[in-house]
Amino acid sequence: METHQFIYPILVFFVTALGLVSITLCIVAEFKKTKKKDLRFDGKLCYLPGSVAFELGIGALICLLMAQVIGNLLICRMFFSRDSWKAKKKPTLLINGFICALSWVSFVMAIILIGAASSMSKSQPLGEGWVDGECYIVKEGVYIISAILVFVTLSSTLVPFILKIRKKNQVEIRWQHTSTT
Repeated sequence: METHQFIYPILVFFVTALGLVSITLCIVAEFKKTKKKDLRFDGKLCYLPGSVAFELGIGALICLLMAQVIGNLLICRMFFSRDSWKAKKKPTLLINGFICALSWVSFVMAIILIGAASSMSKSQPLGEGWVDGECYIVKEGVYIISAILVFVTLSSTLVPFILKIRKKNQVEIRWQHTSTT
């Protein structure tokens, strides 16, 4: 038995779990972020207290980063091995390249949104604010959109791998069926 038979499913489960944790943290951060009613304004200066959304956002960033790196290392290992490269067809390479690009684009967009929203969720002291002494509040739905982008990233990272496993299992089943008859 190959060790890959056990390692790949464990890594896929780990990447999936990290992605789901990141999605969950984004959704919880949406409900825990600072609200407009928390803003204190004294004519010229503003103050906005910090919220738990900062820590939740940082946790979501870490989980997403780990899932993306591990998932892409797994995909690269599987798709760019010498045996796999010799057997590749150009349409398959194009499709996998497109899915990989989609994964990275959605990843970068999610990182930017979660990072900016989390940064705004820190305490904004009186007179300092977030940028140029002004206070900023995270808009409604930013963390939800981030969760959707994390889902797109996770899906586009794992789809090629799952399709390859399904194809490999179908070939093995056919081979076992023909060898028993």
